[in-house]
Amino acid sequence: MEYSRVHMTLLSVLLFALVSGGLSLTFTFQNNCGYTVWPGTLTGDNKDQLSSTGFELGSGASSSVDFTSGWSGRIWGRTYCTSSSSGSFSCETADCGSTEVSCNGAGGNPPASLIEFTIGSSNTEKDFYDISLVDGFNLPLSVTPEGGSGDCQTVGCSGNINSVCPSELSVTGSDGTTIACKSACEAFGSDEYCCTGAYNTAATCPPTSYSQIFKEQCPQAYSYAYDDQTSTFTCTAAKYLITFCPS
Repeated sequence: MEYSRVHMTLLSVLLFALVSGGLSLTFTFQNNCGYTVWPGTLTGDNKDQLSSTGFELGSGASSSVDFTSGWSGRIWGRTYCTSSSSGSFSCETADCGSTEVSCNGAGGNPPASLIEFTIGSSNTEKDFYDISLVDGFNLPLSVTPEGGSGDCQTVGCSGNINSVCPSELSVTGSDGTTIACKSACEAFGSDEYCCTGAYNTAATCPPTSYSQIFKEQCPQAYSYAYDDQTSTFTCTAAKYLITFCPS
């Protein structure tokens, strides 16, 4: 009798998870860069953060973080990070300002290459994902669905935009080299580049010469706010591989 009761309880928990869409899925992070990257995660809609909101990932290393159906948020990589003598942690690109390795509910400061997700609320609803350079670029990355169904494409931004970044958009490191590339909106703040004010529709905010630099290097990524048609992708009930510096 006790054996049956235990198994009925476990079955009830499993059925509840299936019905509620709460089964755990996994983001696997792979660092193919020749340097350390510190991934950051941010959950949207004022929901609970993932079990890890930031961690260190050495060159060649991998790590995993679970998520559940219905999750939405963004993922990015921080670079050139150090801790001060007092233990305060900061990064030269995409820093989240938490002063810790964990971002604790804060997003990455631009410029930052972003992966954005809206996960379906059940295992029959589509996930939506994209790579966004609307906040600028700091390093190449990609997202690969694993085990899902539908038109589950690998989406990558493998071009090194830093190498072609115009000087007026460039963020330089201590050695004078470009370590990140601002968006024109971030650099100039005008309606024309931010798609605001009189430019707040797709019809009035076409691509600019600056956004086209981003698009030429990373054709699958959002290069500016209204770059929807070639930049949003779907899959159903997948796990996802996040790769920094994909080949």
